[in-house]
Amino acid sequence: MAHAFGTDVVVAGAGPVGLTAAVELRRRGVRCRIVDRLAARLPYAKAVGIQPRTLEIWDHMGIARTALEAAVPMYGQLAYVDGVEQPRIDLVLPPEVPYGFAALPQYETERILDGFLARFGTGVERGTELVSFGQDTDGVTVALRSASGAEEEVRARYLVGCDGAHSAVRKQLGLTFEGSAFPEEYMLGDVEVDWDLPPGYGVRAMHRDTDGEVDDLLVCIPLPGRGRYRMSMTVPPELSAARRQNGPDAPDDGVVHGLEGGHTPALSDIQAVLDRLSPQPTTASHLRWSSVFRISHRIVDRYGEGRVFVAGDAAHIHPPTGAQGMNTGIQDAWNLAWKLALAIGGGTHRDLAASYDAERRPVGEEVVERTVRHATQGVQADRIDPRTMMLREAQLLVGYRGSPLVDPASEAPGPQPGDRAPDCGGLSAHIAAFPLRLYDLLRGREHVLLLYGDGELGGQLADAAAEFSEGRVDTCVIRPAGASTESSGPPAYVDALGEFARLYTVPDGVTAFLVRPDGYIGARLSPPTAAQLTAHLARTFAPNAGT
Repeated sequence: MAHAFGTDVVVAGAGPVGLTAAVELRRRGVRCRIVDRLAARLPYAKAVGIQPRTLEIWDHMGIARTALEAAVPMYGQLAYVDGVEQPRIDLVLPPEVPYGFAALPQYETERILDGFLARFGTGVERGTELVSFGQDTDGVTVALRSASGAEEEVRARYLVGCDGAHSAVRKQLGLTFEGSAFPEEYMLGDVEVDWDLPPGYGVRAMHRDTDGEVDDLLVCIPLPGRGRYRMSMTVPPELSAARRQNGPDAPDDGVVHGLEGGHTPALSDIQAVLDRLSPQPTTASHLRWSSVFRISHRIVDRYGEGRVFVAGDAAHIHPPTGAQGMNTGIQDAWNLAWKLALAIGGGTHRDLAASYDAERRPVGEEVVERTVRHATQGVQADRIDPRTMMLREAQLLVGYRGSPLVDPASEAPGPQPGDRAPDCGGLSAHIAAFPLRLYDLLRGREHVLLLYGDGELGGQLADAAAEFSEGRVDTCVIRPAGASTESSGPPAYVDALGEFARLYTVPDGVTAFLVRPDGYIGARLSPPTAAQLTAHLARTFAPNAGT
């Protein structure tokens, strides 16, 4: 029974992934505790690339503006080989995509999410370690130990492990973590330089040996601040982490990934690399932090079992190529949280939470395979058109076709069940004197039934959706250009610029799109019937099923 649980969900790990999970749970009214064994947030700019899809997620959550004010834009990359400038790469997306690429230090991402979480009366319990857990058919019993050594036993409905590459949750759950480590080692440094290269562009400079192999590398990602970059480069022998493999900082689980302890690079080490590879003579200054790091590629055999799940680095680790890691982890948490919230509220399909593995593990497998391929063979190994490559790197092509939660694809052109619901502009409303975006309609909502067509729409379908879901589906009507926004039924908007009709390729008549809480299309029905709609909703909801 509900009173037997001290909380609904325990989240282990307060990085960007764990904080996203906690925010999304609390935003939906779910009781949640988030613990982290570290006493304070780490001051390192580790994961810095923010993909457009992540910004769309933050838009829906309500923190996009805060993130945009803290971030810097990423316009593209300048590349140099043996001192010779290569063609510039510009990061250009279709005009309907609402956000571009950005860079933001990981500690800033955590600060923003942490502050947003505090609005719901929840804070990170720092210095608190997950010691062990056990689960049964009704819940999970979690043993926690605080910094003082005091131990506490917490009863929760679910446990989510977002506790990184060396995840205690993953180990205790008995998940395999297959893969291996790259032999190369790198060093990171957060510095300022005085070159006059165009701001907002990353810099990649490399040197090839007589056999054409890369033997020296410098990668610089812009950060907020004048001339500030996070630089990664090959490590000199005297700083090699491999020399310390058997030392006190060696991992005890065989997973070699991330920042290493021991001797850290000095400003002079970074300057030596710049002297060799910088496209312009420059002087580095203001070293904020530095480290040596190693890279592995691994993925779990399953993303959870029973009432315990893993997300982010606890589930998948891989090269940082294309800034896919943290962003993929944030989408893990985004996908899982709405499902757990619905399951806790009751009246849902018994396999709703289990669909997390079905949807997210294929994504993780693809990201690991692709980033390893790019790290070893270069992005040119993928012979796809530049537009598709850009959309894929932006994580706008992530989808769930074939998921048990979405309908089969139809023969109609345009977005299909399992695809991301694209944004569009130019929607007019009855009272608003300014054009709206589709994402304005979806922001802060859960399941939304979009009905496109002319005339009075939505009465029967909206009633059927609301009744079957027990009030958990909202309905919005979108009418063709020139129609009226007045409505006696669900709220109505006019596709004044025709962007919705173009991007969703709607035929004549009425078309219904059921958009899930995570912004993916669950069903596309044309023409829609109440029977078709409720058949789709039965994939997620099970009225009167209890908790």
